[in-house]
Amino acid sequence: MKLKRPALLALLYTLPIGAMAQQSSHHNLHFNQLATNWYDAMPLGNGMLGALVWQNNQYLRLSLDRADLWDDRPMPGMDKLTFSWVTKQVQLHQYDAVQALGDAPYEANPAPTKIPGAAIEFNIADLGNVVSNELDITTATNIIRFSNGAIFKTYVDASESYGVFTGDNIPSTFIPAIRTPQYTSPDHGGPVNSVEGQSLQRLGYAKGVLKTTGHQVIYHQPTNGGKYYEVLVSWKRLPGNKLAGIWMITNTKRAAAPTLTDNFLRKSWLEHTNWWKNYWNRSSIQIPDTLLEKQYYLDMYKFGCVARNNTPPISLQAVWTADNGKLPPWKGDFHHDLNTELSYWPGYTANHTDLTAGFTNWLWNTQSESKRWTKQYFGIDGLNVPGVNTISGKPMGGWIQYSMSPTTAAWLSQHFYWQWRYTNDKQFLLTRCKPWFDAVAAYFRGIRIVDPVSGKFKHPLSSAPEFNDNSISAWFHDFTNYDLSLVRFFFEKYAVVTAACGQSNAAILAELQKYPAFNTDSTGLTIAPGQELNQSHRHHSHLMAIYPLKVLSYSSAADKSIMDRSLAWLEKKGTRAWCGYSFSWAANLYAQTGNGDSAAVMLSRFASNFTGKNSFHLNGDQKKGQYSGFTYNPFTLEGNFASAQGIHEMLLQSNDSLITLFPAVPASWKNVSFEHLRTASGCLVSAERKNGQLAVVKISGGQPGKIYIQWPFSGVQFNGGSPKYELKNGVLSFEPGKGEITIYPR
Repeated sequence: MKLKRPALLALLYTLPIGAMAQQSSHHNLHFNQLATNWYDAMPLGNGMLGALVWQNNQYLRLSLDRADLWDDRPMPGMDKLTFSWVTKQVQLHQYDAVQALGDAPYEANPAPTKIPGAAIEFNIADLGNVVSNELDITTATNIIRFSNGAIFKTYVDASESYGVFTGDNIPSTFIPAIRTPQYTSPDHGGPVNSVEGQSLQRLGYAKGVLKTTGHQVIYHQPTNGGKYYEVLVSWKRLPGNKLAGIWMITNTKRAAAPTLTDNFLRKSWLEHTNWWKNYWNRSSIQIPDTLLEKQYYLDMYKFGCVARNNTPPISLQAVWTADNGKLPPWKGDFHHDLNTELSYWPGYTANHTDLTAGFTNWLWNTQSESKRWTKQYFGIDGLNVPGVNTISGKPMGGWIQYSMSPTTAAWLSQHFYWQWRYTNDKQFLLTRCKPWFDAVAAYFRGIRIVDPVSGKFKHPLSSAPEFNDNSISAWFHDFTNYDLSLVRFFFEKYAVVTAACGQSNAAILAELQKYPAFNTDSTGLTIAPGQELNQSHRHHSHLMAIYPLKVLSYSSAADKSIMDRSLAWLEKKGTRAWCGYSFSWAANLYAQTGNGDSAAVMLSRFASNFTGKNSFHLNGDQKKGQYSGFTYNPFTLEGNFASAQGIHEMLLQSNDSLITLFPAVPASWKNVSFEHLRTASGCLVSAERKNGQLAVVKISGGQPGKIYIQWPFSGVQFNGGSPKYELKNGVLSFEPGKGEITIYPR
């Protein structure tokens, strides 16, 4: 395509790419009633505090939560397990004892676990019917309008430790009351499994105390080991039938409310909305599929609600613990065999590396416990991380093939690598990334053994989440492709990290060659040697080398064949045993092969069948099993965030220095754009596709050195700078310089 009027085009593209490429009111949640259960509620949050707004009988209910509300007592018996003993039991085909010691305590004991906070309720009997219930994602505010003219607004302050509620045309009967969790209520149900949630009464807490003073209520709840938390609600009536109030939750600290002045409320609102304005200005996308675009913005809204750099990382439900009188599904813990990793996928590309830092900060701060456990369980110095752990990093057990996997730290290492690469933060590289990789490498060098037949490295035991669940057959004596892809990825990136620190990586590259190649057959990537994917399965663990690790590349003819066979076999096995996150992940897999149509289908199935009314990922097929045999609805977040990343991978891909624009856009998406997506080389990229053709690219920042872009055009024109460039074999390379450069195809 040759541009005949470059001056006019340059003028046109001084305007933002994709005028509609921004979140707006049509991405909001808007209903004419309140939700009648907690998992369909309107979600609000700030990384530490969260609220769910819904209706409980005649009451407007705000279910309150705090990310660090945990019963963190150790799981009984975990330190009795050792990897050498487990290996011996597998060799002897005597696995019952392993299951009793490693798995049974997770179901039998209520703690350790995430615990709920409390709720605020308002009697809305005098307000008439709900006319409108809207979640404004631009300002992260829930606005509810009633037929009598009353308006209720609430938000969780984006950067402060409180939530705010206000009301207009509010009658005097509209008074907040704290509803306490059922820690001491009679338990009539008995133990329930970890998916449905055990009763709160099994935690054994003493009865909490409610204290009311004027327009303030404080709930003091003792927990375990002399700890407690407090919930405070403070409010005031204002002239003209107005109401203003705040709520707080403190953990083992006395709650003290700020004074509710007009100045306080104005300042809170201004700072809160400015935070969200800055958040949304970081990046945006515009696609012609309204279902997927709305789901994307709702998912990125949730990411802004649950991630901060100084709060606990995103757990299974983050700041929205179940409000149903039970413990949350799977104890609301930190699962590192998929859930935490997928939850942070979109943050890097969406230019929110200040928020993704919360994950690596927590991993770094809990590494002493991880090193202790590594020494105790594996008998090795260095660093691995329990695959299922508490807020302080303590192991929780469960299916130990995965909750105590030998390769968890390798997957977590990808987030240290990404945090460095996407930010180009040299200080992070030197003080966090390199030391983390050093410690993990020491562990891997200690656990590996040499296969007597092949002479290659392997581990004493290997597994693939969650293939064969918790049976002895879930263990393999040769590397699974899951474990192998993680180890190969780790040493490949360890070499990059080491070289970036000015050190020789020759020894690392040499030891990488001593690991075996991936096991493949006519089905593509197998589970393990001698075990192909023989059934529909929810966890695409054997395909890690395709995504997220990108160890295989579609530009390689050999890799392309493996990837095509793998995805064709995945399709053949079907989706009957998939969960919601399986569809989100599959979209990312298809995007690596340029198959935008299949990627969009997977995301559409996720959004239409595996999310609730408020866009929460509910794991099971909510349309009675149209695509999956799982029809339950435990709420977890990783499916939402993997879905958002699926959109990113369709619009922009980067593998270190190489950038690919619109690599997996469906044929029907003629007009698409994005602004300020971040690449794995630290660049910010904006681009627009018009009438099925690339129209313009804007790029800035990044690491020192050249930028490489896949460029299927015969020519190129730059505006805002004239860098030296090379166009060779379909790749455009140039030195970016300072500022933003605009590029047009010719």
